[in-house]
Amino acid sequence: RAYNLTLAQVAQTLREGAVELPGGGIKTSAGEILVRMQERQDYAADFAKLPVLTNNSGSQLLLEDIAVISDGFEETDRYAEYNGQRAMMIDVYRVGEQTPIEVADAVLAEVASLEQQLPPGVAVAALNDRSQVFRDRLDLLLNNGYLGLGLVLVLLAIFLEARLAFWVTMGIPISFLGAFLILPLLGVSINMISMFAFIIALGIVVDDAIVVGENVYKFRQQGLSPLKAAIAGAREVAMPVTFSVLTNVVAFMPLYFVPGQMGKIFQVIPLVVITVFLVSLIESLFVLPAHLGHLKENQRSGLMGALHNWQQGFSSAFGRWIGRCYAPFLRLLLRHRYLTLTIASAVLILTLSLVLSGRMGMTLFPKIESDYALVTAALPYGSAIAQTEAVRDRLLTSAAEVAAEYAANSGNQALVIGSFAYIGGSVDGISGGHSLKIKVYLVDAEQRSLSTNEFSSLWRARSGEVGGLESLAFESDSGGPGSGKGLTVKLSHSDLGILEIAGQDLAIELAAYTMVQDVNDGFAPGKEQLDFKMRPEGLSLGLSAQGVASQVRNAYDGAEVLRQQRGRNEVSVVVRRPKSERISEYDLEEMILRSPAGIEIPLREAVDIERGRAYTSIDRQDGRRLISVSADVKPVEQAGRISSTLQAEILPQLTERYPGLSFEFGGKQAEMAESMSSLFLGLGLAMLMIYGLLAIPFRSYLQPMIIMLSIPFGIVGAVIGHLLLGYSLSVMSMFGVVALSGVVVNDSLVLIDFANRQRQNGASAFSAVVESGILRFRPILLTTLTTFCGLMPMIFETSRQARFLIHMAISLGFGILFATLIALLLVPCLYLIVEDLRQLVQPKATQPNGANAGQIADLCESQSLRRG
Repeated sequence: RAYNLTLAQVAQTLREGAVELPGGGIKTSAGEILVRMQERQDYAADFAKLPVLTNNSGSQLLLEDIAVISDGFEETDRYAEYNGQRAMMIDVYRVGEQTPIEVADAVLAEVASLEQQLPPGVAVAALNDRSQVFRDRLDLLLNNGYLGLGLVLVLLAIFLEARLAFWVTMGIPISFLGAFLILPLLGVSINMISMFAFIIALGIVVDDAIVVGENVYKFRQQGLSPLKAAIAGAREVAMPVTFSVLTNVVAFMPLYFVPGQMGKIFQVIPLVVITVFLVSLIESLFVLPAHLGHLKENQRSGLMGALHNWQQGFSSAFGRWIGRCYAPFLRLLLRHRYLTLTIASAVLILTLSLVLSGRMGMTLFPKIESDYALVTAALPYGSAIAQTEAVRDRLLTSAAEVAAEYAANSGNQALVIGSFAYIGGSVDGISGGHSLKIKVYLVDAEQRSLSTNEFSSLWRARSGEVGGLESLAFESDSGGPGSGKGLTVKLSHSDLGILEIAGQDLAIELAAYTMVQDVNDGFAPGKEQLDFKMRPEGLSLGLSAQGVASQVRNAYDGAEVLRQQRGRNEVSVVVRRPKSERISEYDLEEMILRSPAGIEIPLREAVDIERGRAYTSIDRQDGRRLISVSADVKPVEQAGRISSTLQAEILPQLTERYPGLSFEFGGKQAEMAESMSSLFLGLGLAMLMIYGLLAIPFRSYLQPMIIMLSIPFGIVGAVIGHLLLGYSLSVMSMFGVVALSGVVVNDSLVLIDFANRQRQNGASAFSAVVESGILRFRPILLTTLTTFCGLMPMIFETSRQARFLIHMAISLGFGILFATLIALLLVPCLYLIVEDLRQLVQPKATQPNGANAGQIADLCESQSLRRG
């Protein structure tokens, strides 16, 4: 000031007097090389000797005489701390075909090496090793796969002879190995989802082999040689087995076409399962009979002989139980088939009513707990970083108190590994010094009795109400499809003021629900700003809006002199006012402007200053402003009930109160609606395809309806399974229900096919369906038990790593259990009901004396008059 210099003049003098040289140097007009960035260290001292021409006397002064020179980092309001010390976090991802375990091992090795090289006071730590999650899930799935395979083998060995059970079970690894040859051509890798798909197929894939093997076993018991029994047994069931596999393939196809994030993640399941099914079909019809046809009748002795004799005794006793218990009960139900159908329909209606009422809850994807608790907070945009730091300190203190209380109650067991706080990160899509993220890393879940969700709840309660925040959210999930807000409503209106008020009203309504928390009204007013408007006084001195803006910008943001390369970094040389003159609004108001003629005038006299706001984001849809009101729901499964209430009561009132306001659900609700609509559309198309496939072997358009009517009853078992184990429904549960529709068909198809064969041999409908039920009881029970036992280790898994997989396993496992009752009890009743309908529409002229032989036999059977 004393030498009548401006920032722009100083910057221009330095800019013109310094010429860059090759190699990274700077040469001044005096010819002296002042800086060579690659070699020198004291850069500030070099710049201090630069000459500056003054306005008053025209003499040259050194830069150090008129300015404070410092060599440091750019001023920023973004920084991070780990356990109270300045820190930075580096995320490492793969760039090629490396596996997560390979990447993690390489990083951990580098960290160990780096620890030996760091100077005192500098430390490095590896956190959030997600490869460990991959290892845990890999071990979990493999262990469950081995256990399921063992259970399947034991079951088959009990109901069938041991060697036959062995070759039937061998169909599982053979089918899996065959799939391994094909799946790489489809772009499927070995990951957690594909491994889960193999577990799904574990129990189902053996169904066709069981049907073939059990039928061969039946012919063996009738006295045929192994070779003839294998040929006759495979030939008899080849057609129903082929179509049962094809219906399974069709049932899994809708999962491939689910849109959105869910579809991208889980479309690998149908690829794996369908491939395994098709390979197993070839194995069961060609490879398995070849093995069974060459089994020799060896005399067994010792332990194997005793086991064989026990198995044969069990098989005979089981056959007698079927004849004594199941057959009379089935005849009773058939005589009261319409009552049976009524009761089954009532159970189905009650189950669907329970689901549609929302009492069970429904969510897009089960949340998976992480090993760290996350808090995100946002102050009003433009808040001083000191305010953000005060919020950070309060939250960290409350987290430490929760950890100390846990240690006191658990014998000094550690709960927290460390805490990482990041000021300036992105919150709700907006970043800056007003935003805050805190991650509190917890010890491994197996080493603590407190879950991450419970820690987050205690942390929230201990923190209390934090005033002055735009948003505050406590999270405990690990990201992925199940993360994010449980409820999001998008409001749209052409008037921004009305939109803001409507968003606030909706937020108030949401906050009234006890299960709703972390409500965000979706309106961010943006940072405050000062708008300058030129006054006549300023214009009369030759000042312009652009000139004033340049002087203010140079004072606060700085006038850049030049950019210089320093090693790998680019360093900027900037001239600006000292920080002490840039932190107060008073300094801005008292700022002195200089006109082109050199006349000085205070800023407040040259311009009018008005307060305003700069919106941080503007969202539009079809030309209308849009805001998103969001909230978290605990438990998240009840978000559907909240959204239903909003749609039925609150939102219509809101649109009536503010004409022109429109709304739609976004976030999880929108994605779940999209996934469910696509899933049900695919299910409808799959049902049509299944109906067409069933019409081919039955050579009828009426009999396939028997099986189609039995498909919805599989939902009952899926819902009962969720209720028994305390799980809510999710889109993954619906995936299991859709896949279940194909599995339900298998048993019913084989049973009806055998009944039709009996009819062709002259039996009545009543006796044919009873005989078919007796003959098919064992293979139906075996396919059911093997499917359930294959999934059972996953269903009853307690590890949180399996949480997101259990829902689909429950739907399949318990659904197939209930489907067994459908196939063995309800399908025979439907078979006779269809026959009754057929007799009603059949012309009486074709019936001698109003009845045919089959009807007479049915009447005798129903009246218990038949003796043989």
